[in-house]
Amino acid sequence: MDNFSQQLQKIKTQTGFIAALDQSGGSTPKALKLYGVDSTAWNDDDGMYGVVHQMRSRIMTSPSFTGERVVGAILFENTMDRDVAGKTTADYLWSVKQVVPFLKVDKGLENEENGVQLMKAMPQLDELLAKAKGKGIFGTKMRSVIKSANQQGITAVVEQQFAVAKQIIAAGLMPIIEPEIDINIPDKAQAEQMLQNAMISELDALNSDQQVMLKITLPEVENSYSDCINHAKVLKVVALSGGYDRDHANQRLTANNGIIASFSRALSQGLSAQQSDSDFDTTMNTSIEAIYQASKT
Repeated sequence: MDNFSQQLQKIKTQTGFIAALDQSGGSTPKALKLYGVDSTAWNDDDGMYGVVHQMRSRIMTSPSFTGERVVGAILFENTMDRDVAGKTTADYLWSVKQVVPFLKVDKGLENEENGVQLMKAMPQLDELLAKAKGKGIFGTKMRSVIKSANQQGITAVVEQQFAVAKQIIAAGLMPIIEPEIDINIPDKAQAEQMLQNAMISELDALNSDQQVMLKITLPEVENSYSDCINHAKVLKVVALSGGYDRDHANQRLTANNGIIASFSRALSQGLSAQQSDSDFDTTMNTSIEAIYQASKT
């Protein structure tokens, strides 16, 4: 089998979770601060990306970060363009660690309208997808945000996500559709029901050769996304931690059968630039094992 077919089977059948290592320009300083590195460590964006790549490389090269428990990793474009241990990042992940590489492709969010934030336009998407395919990337991820149970807004989010997903499928990649629901909104459960209904409509309309992945906020009602999980056009449903701490995110994940983690902050929680390699790896292993176990249900 070629790499894509092997990676497809791994995501479809193997127990594990996806590591979200895709903080972009806006969220990188916060991620680095949590890691114990403040803005005095760099002078410009290039310097900042260099520092965050050191953090990501340390995570990816940790002995506990392997394809036995981590089935995939989502990268920021800048990370894809760099090397890890003498190999391009995607090649290192797959050939050394047996971790399936994904790429974040969205360019950020529009201002809120109708209770949602749509994705900004991506006029260079085809070029980015071709570049990603050439570097050995398996799939993509793109994020919208829902801040209210507003039917018009949620429908717009889902329609936009699926329209771009079809462009990604046509480029030979597997899209992760991420319509994040803000964990703090009062009508979160209602928004979740609206979201699932809208996604089922779009999934039903896909062609027989089209398949997607979904990335959702952990729901208020346990197993409420079961129709999406069981849909023939869905390869896998993954969940973001969304601001929940790791223990709470894992509790919610455990209670939702058939969903695996795709955590960012919850994965790196407790890691520090000041830790020795031994302490770093111990913390990394504890985090990975906890998220892996929660993803097994």
